[in-house]
Amino acid sequence: MAFDPSVWRVRPESGPLTAPTGSGVLDGETVAVKDLFAVAGQRIGAGNPAWLAAAPVEEAHADAVARLLDAGAALAGIAQTEEFAYSLTGANAHYGTPPNPRAPGRISGGSTSGPTTAVAAGEASVALGTDTGGSVRVPAAYQGLWGIRPTHGVVPDRGLLPLAPSFDTVGWLARDAGTLARVGDVLLPDDATALPDPAPLVLSDALLALAAPEVRDAVGQLARDAGAEPADWAPEPAWLAAFQALQAAEAWEVHGDWLADRMDTLGPAVRGRFERARAIGAVEAQGAQAAIGRARKEIRERLGERVLVLPSAATVAPRPEEAEAAREATMLLTCIAGIGGLPAVSVPVATASGLPAGACLVGPAGSDRALLVLAGRIAV
Repeated sequence: MAFDPSVWRVRPESGPLTAPTGSGVLDGETVAVKDLFAVAGQRIGAGNPAWLAAAPVEEAHADAVARLLDAGAALAGIAQTEEFAYSLTGANAHYGTPPNPRAPGRISGGSTSGPTTAVAAGEASVALGTDTGGSVRVPAAYQGLWGIRPTHGVVPDRGLLPLAPSFDTVGWLARDAGTLARVGDVLLPDDATALPDPAPLVLSDALLALAAPEVRDAVGQLARDAGAEPADWAPEPAWLAAFQALQAAEAWEVHGDWLADRMDTLGPAVRGRFERARAIGAVEAQGAQAAIGRARKEIRERLGERVLVLPSAATVAPRPEEAEAAREATMLLTCIAGIGGLPAVSVPVATASGLPAGACLVGPAGSDRALLVLAGRIAV
């Protein structure tokens, strides 16, 4: 396909951007790298032209990039992200919104937007991205791909430009469960937590009710077919409020010095989030951090050894004018794994209208590999 600057920032006309440095389980795979990871000889652009212009040339690959290259993958190129990964729509005020090959005329989802579109369009086989508040799981759902947010901290993040370190994770997407799992073989440690066999699946009607009817039906059907039992999980707006406050406080701590006199370099939506972030004081940030600690403990205790099934996003991919309408419901769903620091795999499901959606499996901390195996089984 022709070079699309809304999808790619750097992509050679022929051949890979970076050849494999070794051979292994990813021989023949090509990776679209989110423009937050260090790639030797390139700059990190973070979806913002002013940041890109001032960024140094990276001397070494990010850990995750180096591991993929050592396992036989080639880097197809560096793909676009929303500015500083601080959004879920996929829209970038400077470079445009990547198209959604699986739902034309609808948004791609973000902030791992460019890599996701590259994989959905067949221009790469793996998308290497990040997930802070849903930035792998949401575009995976919107574009009918497999995606994983691992247990927080199990994949090294050296060489990754952060947004909110308490929630940032390295994640990835693929068109099939096998490829997703083989990337896991390279990036994930051995599981620290085993899942029971069979793993007890649970499904909450209250969480399902956050989703639009066609998503609710598709996710509920997959869960019930897999034997999921009812569970008492209610949406917790206070959890989301604490998540958003701590995320914002950390985002300003990371980027505030640079942005303080450069807010005009941001698009309107991301600028609004950073303006809110700038206004958070120490007392509010400390309160949010304490609330997150309590919520994390509660989420992990409530889940135990079970696997929670819920929608990856509250709707199918919205049209651009509808993009912000479902944000709160989607984040009430995605923040559960983020706050809990838990692994979450998005499994593609088809809705009655034929548009893609995602069923998300959230498992105990450290059960990443077992969760990938389980996801592949229940989707068959």
